[in-house]
Amino acid sequence: MKTFIFVYNRLYMSQRIFQSYKVSGAGGIIHKNLLHRARQHFDTAVFLNSNGYNADKYGSLPWVYGLGAHEAYVGKQKNVFRDLKGFADKHEDWLFGFFSYELKNQLEKLSSKNTDHAGWPVCHFFRPQVLIMPEPNGIRIGTLPGHPIFADPDRVFNMILKAKPLQQSPGNPVKIQARVDKARYLGQLKAIKEHIQAGDVYEMNYCIEFFSEGANIDPVMVYDALNNVSETPFSCFYMVDEKYLMCASPERFLRKQGAKLISQPIKGTSARGMNKEEDLRLRQELFDDPKERSENVMIVDLVRNDLSRTAVKDSVRVEELFGIYPFRQVNQMISTITSRLHPDCHYLDAIENAFPMGSMTGAPKYRAMQLIDAYEDSCRGLYSGAVGYISPEKNFDFNVVIRSILYNAKNQYLSYMAGSAITIGSDPLREYEESLLKARAMGGSF
Repeated sequence: MKTFIFVYNRLYMSQRIFQSYKVSGAGGIIHKNLLHRARQHFDTAVFLNSNGYNADKYGSLPWVYGLGAHEAYVGKQKNVFRDLKGFADKHEDWLFGFFSYELKNQLEKLSSKNTDHAGWPVCHFFRPQVLIMPEPNGIRIGTLPGHPIFADPDRVFNMILKAKPLQQSPGNPVKIQARVDKARYLGQLKAIKEHIQAGDVYEMNYCIEFFSEGANIDPVMVYDALNNVSETPFSCFYMVDEKYLMCASPERFLRKQGAKLISQPIKGTSARGMNKEEDLRLRQELFDDPKERSENVMIVDLVRNDLSRTAVKDSVRVEELFGIYPFRQVNQMISTITSRLHPDCHYLDAIENAFPMGSMTGAPKYRAMQLIDAYEDSCRGLYSGAVGYISPEKNFDFNVVIRSILYNAKNQYLSYMAGSAITIGSDPLREYEESLLKARAMGGSF
C-alpha cells in the first residue's frame, strides 16, 4: 500500500518541539521495527502499549514511546520519593519510569535477603529526548534541543520511515531452571498456611523464580512474542543500559486523572470458553466463586485503606466490585476503587502511600511483606513493581509488573516469576501446578 505523508502543526512547548505527521497506509513503520532502531540509537527507551483494549474507561494513550534520556533520575537506597519529587517538579514535560518492588524497604522497616541478579535500580525516571504518540490520522513527534542527531522531529520521522526489520540471530536455546523445587514449594506453603491459621495474615502472595544463566536473546523479539500471545492493556517494553523488561501486564496499579485516583486490582482468574455459551458460563462461575470473591474483597479493603491516606475525607469509593473482564486467554475479576487526592498532598504522595500494590503482597500488607521476605527464595526486583508515565499536567498511569520477563544482557541473566495468592483454603499442590502453568506460558516467548 502506498504511503502518503504531509507535515503540519509545528508547536513549541516547554522547549519540546512537536510536529505532527499525517500518514495513511503506514502499516509497519512503527512498533517492532522502531524498537530495534531504538536499541541502536539510545541507551534508554520505553514503549507503553494498550493493544487497542477498549474495555478500560480510564484508558488514556493507545500507545506511546519515550526514547533516549535527555535527563534522568536513578533512585538510590534512601529518600527516593523526596528526590523524585524534586526531579519531577522541575519539568513541565513527559516523564517515564518505574518503581521496583524493593522500594518497599524505604517505605517500611523491611529488608531483602536475596540477591537481585537482574540488577535493576529501585527507581528510574527519565525525560525523553524523543516522544512519539498517536494521532487520529498519524503520529506526533516531540523532540528536545541539544541532541546531535535527534533534536528535530523530521530526523526522527525519517528514521521511522527507514526502519526495517533487523536480521537478528535467534540466539542459543534458553534453559530455564526453577529456583524452588516441588518439595520446598510444598513445605513453604505449609508454613505460610500456618501463619494464616494463626491470624498473622489473611492472604499472602507467594512467588517463585524461573531463571536462566548464560541466556542470549533478542529482547525485542521476545517482547513481540510475549505481547502477541497476551495483548494486554498494560503491556510495555523498557530498556535502560543493558537491562530489559518485557511485560504483558493486564493490571493497572494507579492512575491519576485530575484530582481523581483510580486503582484496579485483579484477583480472580478463569479460562476462556471454547464458544460464547461456555465463556458466559465460566464468567458467571468466576463471579460466583466464594474463594475468588474473598481474595478480591480483601485486596479491595487494603486499597481503600491505602488511598484514604491521601484522600479528601469521605471520597474513597468502590466504583465496581467483582467486575468480570475478558482477555484473550483468561477472564479476570477486577474491582475499581477511586478517591480524590487531597489538595495538600503532592501527587506522588498517592503512589508513595499505596506502593507496593496489595494485589502482589497480601493482607495485612506489612505482615505479608515480612513473610514474603522470609519465605521467598528470590529478590523480586522490578517484578511486582510498576511502570508508567507522568504527563505535563501531572496526571499519571502505572501498571503492575506481572507476566514479565527481566533480562540483563551484560551478565546474560534472564528471569521471570510466577505465583498466586495463598489463603486458608489454598491447596498447595494445585497452587504449585498453577505456578508451573504460568511459567510455561512465559517460557513460550523464546
